[in-house]
Amino acid sequence: MQGMKDTVRALVRIGFDGRVHKTFRGSRAKERFENEVRVLQHLADRDCTFVPKLLEFDPAELRIVTTNCGARVEHLGEERQKELFAELEKYGVRHEDPFLRNITYRVADGRFCLIDFEFATLLDHDGQVSLKPDA
Repeated sequence: MQGMKDTVRALVRIGFDGRVHKTFRGSRAKERFENEVRVLQHLADRDCTFVPKLLEFDPAELRIVTTNCGARVEHLGEERQKELFAELEKYGVRHEDPFLRNITYRVADGRFCLIDFEFATLLDHDGQVSLKPDA
């Protein structure tokens, strides 16, 4: 597997089959894992096509496996970034970490995609607590 990200919060690797393996660690790892699983399932139920599809998850290892949404974007105008994150809200999710590092580009269909939902908030879910670091 190819390493992509290794921080105190997560280890992200891409397998030879292209699938993305993310292991949560550090502060509130269990809550962040559970939140990302919940949000990705919510988006799948609403047929959101510009986010990764959750393929597997393991609560014991705090690990998820998703489809790959393309390569990280190096440059994108602020207005276009805002449009992408606003589009996500139509599916009932506020990203809560709306930065360029969470935007990818999928060459197969020429689509910008959003990744990394561990801090996201479900907008139509009563009692949802944001896991945003400054919340």
